Amino acid sequence: MAEWIGIGRRARRCYGFDEIALVPGKVTINPEEVDTSWEFAQRRFSVPILAAAMDGVVDVNFAVEMSRLGGIAVLNLDGIQTRYKDPEEVLSQIANATQKEATNLIQKVYTTPVKEELISERIHQIKSKGGYAAVSCIPQNAQKFAPIAEEAGADCFVVQSTVTTTKHISTKYKPLDLFKFCKERKIPVIVGNCVTYEVTLELLETGVSAILVGVGPGAACTTRGVLGIGVPQVTATIDCAAARDFYFQKTGKYIPIITDGGMRTGGDVCKAFACGADAVMIGSAFARAKEAPGRGFHWGMATSHTNLPRGTRIEVGISGSLEQILFGPAVVDDGSQNLVGALATSMGALGARNIKEMHFVEIIIAPSIQTEGKIFQVVQRVGMGK
Repeated sequence: MAEWIGIGRRARRCYGFDEIALVPGKVTINPEEVDTSWEFAQRRFSVPILAAAMDGVVDVNFAVEMSRLGGIAVLNLDGIQTRYKDPEEVLSQIANATQKEATNLIQKVYTTPVKEELISERIHQIKSKGGYAAVSCIPQNAQKFAPIAEEAGADCFVVQSTVTTTKHISTKYKPLDLFKFCKERKIPVIVGNCVTYEVTLELLETGVSAILVGVGPGAACTTRGVLGIGVPQVTATIDCAAARDFYFQKTGKYIPIITDGGMRTGGDVCKAFACGADAVMIGSAFARAKEAPGRGFHWGMATSHTNLPRGTRIEVGISGSLEQILFGPAVVDDGSQNLVGALATSMGALGARNIKEMHFVEIIIAPSIQTEGKIFQVVQRVGMGK
C-alpha cells in the first residue's frame, strides 16, 4: 500500500472526499422509502447528523431546534455560552471584528473563566424546551464538568480534543483516565478525535458510546497547517470503521463512529457514510443557519489558544434556516442545503435501504469528479465551480 518517498522511507497514499465517487447500484430505490436514521446509545434519531460543539454554531436555541428536527447539537462547555451570562454582546463583537482583529479578540474573550453555574443553567434551558442536551469539553475539564452536567440532566457527554488516545503522558497534570471516566458516567460518552485503526480499537475498549473521527479537516480549523498532522477523511473513516467492525466481531458490541469535519456539501456527507460512518458531525454548514449564534461567522475550537491558535474565524454568511439546511427546499446551487434529502436521494440511486447498507456501496478513485464537464460552472463560479 505504501510508496517510496525517499531512501528508506515509505508513505501510504490517503484520500479525501474530492478524490472519490460513489458508483450507482444495480437496484435503485424510491428515496422516500429509504431509512436515514441511526441508533446511538439505544436511542434512534431520524437525522444522522450532529452539529459541532462550536460557539459560532450551537447555543441553547439552536440545540432545541436541532432536537425538534430529529438531530443532535452539541453545546461547548468550554465556550462563550458558559463564560458569559449574556453572550450576545461578545458574539456581536466577534462578528463585527475585522479579519486582523478577530484572532486576538477571540483569544481575549476566552480568558474569562467558565462559570460552573452556567453549565447547569444552559442544560436546564435546553431540557425545559424539550431539547436533547449533548455537551462537550476538553479532557482537562471532563472530570470536573461531567458530574455537573449529569446533575443538570444532560443526555450525553462529549470529551473532545485535537487528538485523543488512551495513553496520554504528562508530568504537569494528571491525564484523564478514559476507562474510569466512562465507567463512572450515568450518561453516554462520545470521545474524539482520532484517525487510525489502532487508536480507534483502543478507544472502543474504554466503554464509550461513540467515537469522533477527524483531525484538522474542519473549514475553520488550521491544525493541518500549524502542526502538519491529519489524515484525509475518506481514509480516516474507512480505517476507523474497520476497527469498529473488528471490535463488533470480537465482542458483539456495535459502537458507532461519527465522521467529524471536512464536509461542505450533501455529496461529501454521502461519501462519509459510504466510507463507513454511522453519523456525521458538521460545523460550517450549520454556521450558515439563521438560528446559529455566529451571525454568519464561524471559528475553530482552538482559535482561542493563547500560545498557538489552531483555528481561524471565517465568514460563511447566512443562507437560510436550519430546517432548510437539513430538509430543504434548497434555494442555493452548491449542495449546502437539504442535506438529508441529498442523502436519501443518493441512497436511492445506490440501492442502499439504510445507513448500514451504505457501508457496502462501491467507491472509486475519481480525481476528476469535481471538474469533469464543469468548465462553465468553474468559469462562472456557480454550482460546483464555487
